[in-house]
Amino acid sequence: MVMPLFDTASTMDASSAVPLGVSVPRADSGGTRHHAGGRANVACLAPAVPSLDIAYCPPGGEWRVQTLPDITRGVHHGIVEDLPYGSRYGFRPSSDNQPLPPAVPTGNNGVNGSARQPLLLDPYGRGVDQRDGVLTSVRTATDFDWGTDELLRLPWRNTIVYEAHVRGQSMLHPDVPKELRGTYAGLAHPAVVEHLTSLGITSVQLLPVHFHIDEPHLQDLGLNNYWGYNTAAFFAPHPGYATQAAQEAGAQAVQDEFKAMVKALHAAGLEVILDVVYNHTAEGGVEGPVLNFKGLGKDTYYRVDEHGKFVDTTGCGNALNFADPRVVQLVTDSLRYWVDEFHIDGFRFDLAVTLCRNAANEFDPKHPFLTGVAADPVLSEVKLIAEPWDIGYGGWQTGQFPPGWVDWNDHFRDSVRTFWLADRAAIDAGGHGGTMAKLADALSGSAGLFQASGRSRLASVNFVTAHDGFTMNDLVSYDRKHNEDNGEENRDGHGDNRSYNHGVEGPTENGAILAKRAQSRRNLMASLMVSLGVPMIAAGDELARTQQGNNNAYCQDNHITWLDWTLSPEAHEMLRSTKRYIRLRKEFLAAQPHDFPVRDEQSYLYWFDHDGQPMSADRWNDPHCRVMQLLLGDDNGELAGLVVVNGSASDVEVTLPDAGRRSPSLFELRLTTSPRHKERQGIQVPSGETDLAEANSISIYRT
Repeated sequence: MVMPLFDTASTMDASSAVPLGVSVPRADSGGTRHHAGGRANVACLAPAVPSLDIAYCPPGGEWRVQTLPDITRGVHHGIVEDLPYGSRYGFRPSSDNQPLPPAVPTGNNGVNGSARQPLLLDPYGRGVDQRDGVLTSVRTATDFDWGTDELLRLPWRNTIVYEAHVRGQSMLHPDVPKELRGTYAGLAHPAVVEHLTSLGITSVQLLPVHFHIDEPHLQDLGLNNYWGYNTAAFFAPHPGYATQAAQEAGAQAVQDEFKAMVKALHAAGLEVILDVVYNHTAEGGVEGPVLNFKGLGKDTYYRVDEHGKFVDTTGCGNALNFADPRVVQLVTDSLRYWVDEFHIDGFRFDLAVTLCRNAANEFDPKHPFLTGVAADPVLSEVKLIAEPWDIGYGGWQTGQFPPGWVDWNDHFRDSVRTFWLADRAAIDAGGHGGTMAKLADALSGSAGLFQASGRSRLASVNFVTAHDGFTMNDLVSYDRKHNEDNGEENRDGHGDNRSYNHGVEGPTENGAILAKRAQSRRNLMASLMVSLGVPMIAAGDELARTQQGNNNAYCQDNHITWLDWTLSPEAHEMLRSTKRYIRLRKEFLAAQPHDFPVRDEQSYLYWFDHDGQPMSADRWNDPHCRVMQLLLGDDNGELAGLVVVNGSASDVEVTLPDAGRRSPSLFELRLTTSPRHKERQGIQVPSGETDLAEANSISIYRT
């Protein structure tokens, strides 16, 4: 008798170690939400567990437990016959006799302190359910009517990033229905979208939207992690940002509401970039909760020393172990999922240096994570933004990420704040400020900072403010941080803010001080918009938003952080000015090279002093020289426009430069940040003639 080569029945029932998570078995067809049955292939990397159970509850059914029978290189896998879409589930070691979810008392976010959940979340779980105080993963489908939607793929040269919070953006918007405020649907509401498009930004960068929980110490204080930098599930959207109706309908509805938001923003021409936290997880240190990775394989997922103790380069108790290829796989799989299934246009990586630390815990610009992303046909084509530092050894790496990445440029932030605020405070106090050199470097895209990595000025994400720190309005209104509401006696938050209150700490009705603050806000925003590189605005800065001096409002889910849409006179003025600067940027820099080499900078940038003469070394290094002029060229080497900066306390007569045969005959003033903008806009001045550069102002001319 001839035996068959394969046992057909066992082949049909065989499970697979790939892909990780819950998927349709290879032997089955379909895969849509309405796939018949509910058979599922379940695979979970749990190298620390000898035997792993899946506990699951089909919609409307009872909880069941099944041991995953197969193990392949640390991956436990098996076929589950009745795990349809909408099922809740989780994992636990087979010897673990903890009660299933219905028997667990309600808690805050499901965990507190060192408490352990009865079930471990699936690292690849697509949804998270919060019920009876317990977190469980949820199986969701991938079908969604995207229509013709696709990634926008805007070039960096044309990109203006707007850093926003899903909840804070619409929570107080009077034109958004109450049931939509603070949600994905609220962010997609026409009133919010119209504000973004009329402002002129191109890309909305959302603070973390992966499922996250609150740290135990915040729970004890009755606060919550508003920013969301405490991720517990890398594949699941945060349900707390969905409408109440979607939350009640379940994880699938939450996922669909998120996708509808992306679709609406894309339809308006706006990219969606996610701020992602892959450097650490919500499990914290030794005393933190056990949610998933600790119970599945701490030594694989986390960086530990020879004694098994956590190595923390994030300040959050743990750091994911990017020296292990399985962790690199987890993160790249997550990124690819968000691009493929949610049409996400790019990512900003929180504490990105941790993601690039090798086995020796050193930053490596050729780390497997970086090379893997560069070689990936999906990820290499989306926007990749590094927060280029962490708190570990060698943690500051601005300018060192490889081609294909852009970096948050803290040099720009510090240089612009110092010139317009800290220096001005010193001058107003009878001293003198610094030189023009650092501001000039910032305006020209910090070329030298990125040269070693082989990148151009377009690798610089320029910002004056972000979610972390003072708002732009608070930069000009407070000398000191005021974080008392955070419950840490004002010990938290950065002390080096380079801010200036202009004479009074906080709110004032003094008209002269308010006028000075308004001009400083305009100087900061105009500096951002005229600089080479990629500008990023923090949401609300265009509305003169205040956080009442709180520069670490991570736990303030209230009026301190939500955008105020009542629009005071100061807010109206700042909004008009910001729109004007963005429009001028698009016009003024439209002909600029999209990605020119650093070595060619002299073909496009020309620097002059207030007399219209080329800047000398003596001028660059003279702290009393607070006036400079920058001529910018276009792709053809023709002169396109002029920026005049007067950082002194006095008006100055400036001789507009003559750069030779290519110099235009006339400069037309398009804007000035001084109060006389309306009066002076449109005047024309021949090269070689003088014009007034008012104290503490920027003037921009077109040729």
